[in-house]
Amino acid sequence: MATQPGGKGQVQQVERVIIRFVGDSGDGMQLTGTEFTKASALAGNDIATFPDYPAEIRAPAGSLSGVSGYQVHFGSKEIHTPGDQPDVLVAMNPAALKTNLPDLREGGMLIVNAGAFNAVNLEKAGYRANPLDDEALQRNYRLFPVDMTKLTETALEGSGLSSKEVARCRNYLALGLMYWMYNRPMEGQLESIAKKFAKKPALADANARVFKAGYAFGETSEVGFARYEVPASKLPAGTYRNVTGNYAAALGFATVAHITGRQVFLGSYPITPASEILHELSYLKEHGVVTFQAEDEIAGIGSAIGASFGGSLAVTTTSGPGLALKTEMMGFAVITELPLVIVNVQRGGPSTGMPTKTEQADLLMALFGRHGEAPMPIIAAQSPADCFWAAIEAMRVAVKYMTPVILLTDGYLANGSEPFRIPSAAELPKLDVKYQTKPNHADGKFMPYQRDANLVRDWAVPGTPGLEHRVGGLEKDALSGMVSYDGMNHERMVKTRAQKIRNVVAEVPDAEPFGAGQGDVLLVSWGGTFGSVRGAAEELHARGKSVGHVHLRWLNPLPKNLGAVLKRYKKVLVPEVNDGQLAFYLRGTYPGVDPIQFNRINGKPLKIAELVTRVLEVGTEVKA
Repeated sequence: MATQPGGKGQVQQVERVIIRFVGDSGDGMQLTGTEFTKASALAGNDIATFPDYPAEIRAPAGSLSGVSGYQVHFGSKEIHTPGDQPDVLVAMNPAALKTNLPDLREGGMLIVNAGAFNAVNLEKAGYRANPLDDEALQRNYRLFPVDMTKLTETALEGSGLSSKEVARCRNYLALGLMYWMYNRPMEGQLESIAKKFAKKPALADANARVFKAGYAFGETSEVGFARYEVPASKLPAGTYRNVTGNYAAALGFATVAHITGRQVFLGSYPITPASEILHELSYLKEHGVVTFQAEDEIAGIGSAIGASFGGSLAVTTTSGPGLALKTEMMGFAVITELPLVIVNVQRGGPSTGMPTKTEQADLLMALFGRHGEAPMPIIAAQSPADCFWAAIEAMRVAVKYMTPVILLTDGYLANGSEPFRIPSAAELPKLDVKYQTKPNHADGKFMPYQRDANLVRDWAVPGTPGLEHRVGGLEKDALSGMVSYDGMNHERMVKTRAQKIRNVVAEVPDAEPFGAGQGDVLLVSWGGTFGSVRGAAEELHARGKSVGHVHLRWLNPLPKNLGAVLKRYKKVLVPEVNDGQLAFYLRGTYPGVDPIQFNRINGKPLKIAELVTRVLEVGTEVKA
């Protein structure tokens, strides 16, 4: 760690920092974290974020179940995850401290709003005594009690705001202090405040005053704050913006409309944590997007299938419980062989489960959760920015193979954020949409289930002269599409649809391990666990360990060489944020492969440190 003069004392240069802001659900922690993330992005840092919403959204103020958090990891080198343990914890009340202190690294910086540690709040958090007086707390962490409540009230004396409005400005005091501590210029944030509260000048002025007060407190206080500087990351040249996974997915579907010149239709019911895709696409109507907010999940997917039948590029979005409700209509999309993208932003389950907590809960439901034989291609985004590319890829395959496609993301990716380099038009993939315009059969008629070499049927838009045809949920004649009750025809159609999906493997890149191409341990991940597992693999590789990492972006079909790759290692370890769904799938797919499971189902991402420890244990077992 190098130092250089600057500000008060020294400015310490560090490669990376993890900060977690935590407080009541009304304390503005999501806003605070988002604004600091923007500042880090403008400073040229690579970033990854993890918003952690309260378990109980309407929990009483000051309660343990109402704690809201936002973690940001920023640095001068490539960052894969929001980080395991925060270096800095900013806690706005006792409940926030109690629920988050166990995650703070030993010796980390602990900044607390001392003004909130009154008898009432201490009792709500289950403290018998004020933890700020605990010598162990002071010994294990760099504790900085700051009466943010009083400082905010002082800054807003004479403002004319109510006590409630004043209290809601405290987050900007914490933000101002962080701006000073990490050497961020104030001007950009002051402009952001003015823009955000343009319709409420009194609040704009108040938040600006409190923000400046927080910055000044860092500069003038005698409590011994240090200042830090994180150099800019050497990202590839280009224009960047910070995106969440949901926003990136929405941009991806809007981009599909742009590159195809065809209408994208989203029929959806708003469900946590997928709602934002619907909201964001509703703002993009001028880009060839139509959105329909349905009254329930079934109506949402039904409208999308209808739009697809009519020639639109159709999407429906949901989360786990909604996917369960959509299953009958998903089977309908399979039997009619219409292109459709079904986005499942996974959350903790089953039933209503934990709407605000992340989980890889639905892999087996995506693979097998339908009546009858109803296979679908399944792709899983691996990062917030990758949701953009995964959305385009899912639609490309849906159209090319005339099939519904499931796109899996999760709450971690949906709400998390990272820098996204805006691609040029030349970098966007080709996506050809071809409608049948002439009869396709020798007798001059249109046969909807006549197929090409990939077993893909033709797509005819209703109303095209001479291409009248019939589709529906009953089994189809293998050529005409008329209803068929013939058992052998049914068998033929089941096997044909299955083979068509197997043919999608041509779109799936081969598995290429990171790190050791063969050896002791292979880590296999999918979806949102990419960052944590790749981070662990990088650390183990740097230690000279014989460890490889394969990340599966396509879950159905799997890469054609995956079986051979799995057998090149003595042990296969599958980390998942569920109870072992991918491990189960791999055991059934590749006889003789028995993956070791590493599972967490606590509503939070995997930790790199835990993974490293477990891989080292497995490696020791191999050596023994």
